[in-house]
Amino acid sequence: MKVLVVGGAGYIGSHCVRQLIAAGHEPVVLDNLVYGHRGALTPEVPFYEGDLGDKTFVRSVLDGESIELVMHFAAYCYVGESVTAPFKYYENNVVATLRLLETMHEAGVSKFVFSSTCATYGVPESLPMTEDLPQAPINPYGQTKLDVENILKALSHAHGLSFAAFRYFNAAGASVDGVIGEDHKPETHLIPLIVDAAVGKRANIKIFGTDYDTPDGTCLRDYVHVDDLSRAHIAVFDKLDKPGQSFFYNLGTGTPNSVREVISAVERITGKTVPVIEDERRPGDPPALFADSTKAKTELGWTVEFDTIDKIVESAWRWHSSHPNGYGD
Repeated sequence: MKVLVVGGAGYIGSHCVRQLIAAGHEPVVLDNLVYGHRGALTPEVPFYEGDLGDKTFVRSVLDGESIELVMHFAAYCYVGESVTAPFKYYENNVVATLRLLETMHEAGVSKFVFSSTCATYGVPESLPMTEDLPQAPINPYGQTKLDVENILKALSHAHGLSFAAFRYFNAAGASVDGVIGEDHKPETHLIPLIVDAAVGKRANIKIFGTDYDTPDGTCLRDYVHVDDLSRAHIAVFDKLDKPGQSFFYNLGTGTPNSVREVISAVERITGKTVPVIEDERRPGDPPALFADSTKAKTELGWTVEFDTIDKIVESAWRWHSSHPNGYGD
């Protein structure tokens, strides 16, 4: 299948491009390179630099490449920034995405796979988190993702759009061969921050809150490998075979790890000591967030290959140790 990967030069998108190729599909990438990296893609992958909200540009790509399905990874995703810069987040995550969907409709492209987030749930009513929990985001980032989910429902009903929305937990890790990985500026993900502290690129790693009602007092989160995420997106293709299909899936391992456990895993894998500073809790941090991914496993046959935090950290370390300056762009 000919697949347009919007945001395909970013962290998750670039891993999905490789998975698409491995599965026999033909990916085409559209990215404005605000956060993506051209070096994350091989020269053989058709690449178009531009914005997802530019309808004329997007239409030329859809028509010129005979696109059959669109995958969307091009959201802004910094929670804190979404609070201080809501215009930026609503413009890109909602308005530009709506323009993309409108262009797809006009071009007759009716299959869509969306990168959503567990942040649409806000503070969950129960754990592990299932797809039927109430969605009550506590920040603009989560709200913009929920807004798009609701747009997709409306378009599915009105125009026969077939879509799947995947609600991620904590995407982590890097390709097994160490060729591509995480290179965010600024970096906010825990594992690369801990790795930076281990190798001296950061003075320390802060633990925000040590008195939570968890086994070691630190927050529990569900870390899921980026390649496992990517394979779920491709596994849903066969279900988008009729007009108006709609699917929602949580993607996580279901086995959370605490902040201290992740620090210990980095120390084991790197053989280095991580300087740690204990700090106060951050407002809005739930004690625990982890997925029930039974639906994805049952309906898609999805399995988690990176089923321990050590496997995830090992892949991340392979990338960071061989690319100390990231992609260098």
